[in-house]
Amino acid sequence: MDKFIIEGGHRLQGSLTVSGSKNSALPILAATLLTRERCVIHRVPNLSDTRHMLELLRYLGAEVYYEQGTVIVRAETIHAQAPYDLVRKMRASICILGPLLARCGYAQVSLPGGCVIGDRPIDIHLHGLRALGATITTESGNIHASATRLVGQEIFMGGKFGSTVLGTDNVMMAATRADGTTIIENAACEPEVVDLAQVLCKMGASIQGAGTRRIEIQGARELHGFEHTIIPDRIEAGTFMVAAAITRSAIQIRGVCRSHMQAILSQLEACGVRFSAEGQTLSLSVPEKLNALEIATDTYPGFPTDMQAQFCALLSITSGISVVTDKIFPNRFMHISELKRMGAQADLQGNTVIIKGVPYLSGAPVMASDLRASAALVLAGLAAKGNTEVLRVYHIDRGYERIDEKLRAVGAVIKRVPQ
Repeated sequence: MDKFIIEGGHRLQGSLTVSGSKNSALPILAATLLTRERCVIHRVPNLSDTRHMLELLRYLGAEVYYEQGTVIVRAETIHAQAPYDLVRKMRASICILGPLLARCGYAQVSLPGGCVIGDRPIDIHLHGLRALGATITTESGNIHASATRLVGQEIFMGGKFGSTVLGTDNVMMAATRADGTTIIENAACEPEVVDLAQVLCKMGASIQGAGTRRIEIQGARELHGFEHTIIPDRIEAGTFMVAAAITRSAIQIRGVCRSHMQAILSQLEACGVRFSAEGQTLSLSVPEKLNALEIATDTYPGFPTDMQAQFCALLSITSGISVVTDKIFPNRFMHISELKRMGAQADLQGNTVIIKGVPYLSGAPVMASDLRASAALVLAGLAAKGNTEVLRVYHIDRGYERIDEKLRAVGAVIKRVPQ
């Protein structure tokens, strides 16, 4: 188990490149189970989550090759049982359920369990698959799904915290092998859903409306192999933008898809960060004095919950009083207690934190609790006085490809050492 040691107080300069999207790569890798043919996927980030997915594909019988960001999968012969020992490593493993059911007519997938950022039930996934004609039971911690024939239906994918990305992905993938037309109402609109839909169309499905609340899928009798390049990771890009802001630095970030990041860019502009763009390269300049913000997370195109923790770190040293509300995961504030160890002034009230900016943070040992909380603590360490130790950085390795190397390349003083 590793930790980061960060010497704070250094300005960043230079440029770095955003990796492919983790949240896009995982369901697209799962989609390779829908066909017997060869699938080629470029810009797959080398993360613990993607490595777990490749391990799961191999267990299910697929041939998998991975080198320098390109994955080649051929799932010519597969079986449809995924055990707990593999599924527990990564909650997104649940997105194999729809492809296995569509391809094999049966799937047994272990329930993925709880999550430190709050309850993330899969009942909407199961509702959507049942609507397509699947019989689903849960027993001994496993989901058993079977269907002799999937039939297109109109399905409302509603949940108490809005639409579900992986639920939309699961039903959309299953529907590509269903008879007739499937309509998903209240579908997730995230760019990662659109990326998956583009892959499914390359495979032979007909999909209209991806990126809107209403997706229409016309199933195909057979699906084919594909070649595809993963979209840039908008959360990694946003994290690096906050790294520039929190250290009051000027850097360039390459490989940014600005159309995917309007909510993040809007909040950074309101904070006082300035941008200039040339193609997919974004140049940032940051004044010494930034503005307090009022932020509420929401489903896309709203402000992403996956950027909430990073902005909390930034606002902890932004003068004035900021208010951050998480409407997606109300319990996703475990980073606040760790930021307070570094000197932040924050008052947590339900799903809202009120942050009073302080002049500076002080380096301290802090404990990462989840992926995005880890990133927030790294950002806080970059700006803090003295040294910060971020423990349990295996969390950050789930979603950021070589983040310590990338930050060192722009002047951060950060090293990875055994804990």
